[in-house]
Amino acid sequence: MNRRNFFEKSLLVAGGFIIAPMYISCNNDDDIDVSIPDLNTDNFFEGVASFDPTDSKVIIWTRFTPDSGNSNITISWQIAFDQNFEDVVRSGEFITGADRDYTVAIDVQELPSNSQFYYRFFELETQTISVIGETITLPSAADTIADVKLAVCSCANFAAGLFNVYGAMANSEADVIVHLGDYIYEYGEGEYGTNANTVALDRVHKPANEIISLTDYRARYKQYRSDAQLQLAHQKKPFICVWDDHEVTNDAYKEGAENHQDSEGSYETRKQIAIQVYSEFLPLRSTDPSKIYRTFDFGSLLSLHMLDTRIIGRDKQLSYDDFFSPSTGLDAVAFQTALQDPTRTLLGAEQLNWLSGAVSASNANWQVLGQQVLMSKMFMPAELLILIGTLVAEIGALGSATSETTAMFQTALTELTMIKSRLLAGDPTLTSDEVARVQTVIPYNLDAWDGYFIEREQLFAMLGGRKTVCLAGDTHNAWYSTLKDVSGKEIGAEFATSSVSSPGFEGFLGVDGNQAEDFQQALEILIDDLQYMDATQRGFLQVTFTTSSSQAQWNFINTIAAENYTISVGETVSYS
Repeated sequence: MNRRNFFEKSLLVAGGFIIAPMYISCNNDDDIDVSIPDLNTDNFFEGVASFDPTDSKVIIWTRFTPDSGNSNITISWQIAFDQNFEDVVRSGEFITGADRDYTVAIDVQELPSNSQFYYRFFELETQTISVIGETITLPSAADTIADVKLAVCSCANFAAGLFNVYGAMANSEADVIVHLGDYIYEYGEGEYGTNANTVALDRVHKPANEIISLTDYRARYKQYRSDAQLQLAHQKKPFICVWDDHEVTNDAYKEGAENHQDSEGSYETRKQIAIQVYSEFLPLRSTDPSKIYRTFDFGSLLSLHMLDTRIIGRDKQLSYDDFFSPSTGLDAVAFQTALQDPTRTLLGAEQLNWLSGAVSASNANWQVLGQQVLMSKMFMPAELLILIGTLVAEIGALGSATSETTAMFQTALTELTMIKSRLLAGDPTLTSDEVARVQTVIPYNLDAWDGYFIEREQLFAMLGGRKTVCLAGDTHNAWYSTLKDVSGKEIGAEFATSSVSSPGFEGFLGVDGNQAEDFQQALEILIDDLQYMDATQRGFLQVTFTTSSSQAQWNFINTIAAENYTISVGETVSYS
């Protein structure tokens, strides 16, 4: 053991946060030399996983459920070039226990680049073994590669339906799965995401309450990781992850969250618990568990910069309610003043400075941002946004919108789309009032980058002249937009994925079929930088990068209510 480079296996405290550390395995390890008996696959109920591949490292993970008691357990592991484990690259042991909920994380280092590996775990006392996982190391700058394929996903609500999207990604051609957050949801039984199929599919959230305590968060992760299709995705592909808000609680920011009340105790304590459990089940390479921003280089082809737009640097979101009066409407001057406050931040100064350095140091063809919320400008006519707010409020209060509001919404959508189409065509007969209806625009989602205007411009200035793609999740819908700065200069493209299972616009606007198609086409006309959207389907995004171009393909599944599903391609676009 004295020749092994390792963190202590008890939990570490870094910056006030508790982290479940990883064993660091290097070439000077004492490889185990044991005779492996015929083993069964009990006790490794959460499967296996791998995380954070680089050109020489990868983290392998599992969790073991002891038969009884709280004593420490010695878990053996192997990683090999072949699935029969005849050519073992590295092997060793890891002692785990109740202090880390019996999770195991090994950071295997000094591996050859651009290679395929197989790994497994076993426990000799109970003669149990895990399934065999598959993983990779990334190409180095010296490796010649034709392309890189990323599968991008976010927003998997267990109660909302089956994780068929994870199964589809497991069987895709992707090299790596990039998970942009909302890996779990914190809500209790019968709350957000619950639908008519939840009970029939045995998808009721456990524990039944909203998760707050250490035991709660651990139980929720174990429920999610019990899902066979999520297990398959982890078994077949390495994951690169960042959190969004629901890994802590809804609409989180530095000092609080929409879904945290004083009666639920200290928000800071809840956040620290959530981050501890995140580090147990989704390990990443960081000495400070609160700082998840990091860069992955795929040879000289692309640098993937994973960001935290949620927990570490975000100021509290603006709310239209604070600027709206039923008698006078929106106080546009006060709203614009708040929106353009130069001190408002989403990333925070430390993370923004880190990103500036990472981008400047990269010589890759592509700079790719993996982050949570939409970066593109989503400005829509104010009257339409007010009607959407009314629809959402009525559906929330009454179960459905009133016929009067629905009719007003459809009329406004049709009229505004026609006016904007005429404006784009240069129609000289438009009146000033008609033009004002489509040019009086405000951001539809202040929780996204639209609510942090100045910092976004700073980010765009940093990226200017680079071939840039932004990846986003959070909204549950598919989007493709052009990124433009305040002067109209094109900075790059944004590809945003739909959700694994969480409902999209259909869930709170009640649109489907032809209505959905009309709504999508209308937004593509009304929102200047928006090129494509899908408002109703669940799926994932696959982005293929070559030296000269990036190609985004939105893949959708036809159901999350049954195990048998089909996959279709919604849209494919190229950006260069």
